[in-house]
Amino acid sequence: MAMHQSKAQKETVGRVMHEFKHGELKTAGGRKVKNPKQAIAIGLREAGASRYENKEKNRENLKRTKRRERSGATAKEASEGARDRGTTRSELYSEARRRNIPGRSKMNKRQLERALHSH
Repeated sequence: MAMHQSKAQKETVGRVMHEFKHGELKTAGGRKVKNPKQAIAIGLREAGASRYENKEKNRENLKRTKRRERSGATAKEASEGARDRGTTRSELYSEARRRNIPGRSKMNKRQLERALHSH
């Protein structure tokens, strides 16, 4: 029952499933995706391989997703970017203290990254 997918589509579905596995995949409303079937549906839609969309809409979805991936606007890219930079929690905390961000002492690394990004 599997449809043929291009290399770009396979990579997109793989990225979405990676985000799901690591708890980074979110719905349009911002809630974390917990259902594997929902994650697969999101992956297929972003990859432009959904059976429930027409060909033109699937093409648009794939183009939009690839544009987001190139610009680094995905959860996987954001989390890998922080790891690649080698920033530690203590470095982030020091920067948060310098910027005087409230509640910084109770934040974990991801929360510090988010707070620094928004201020």
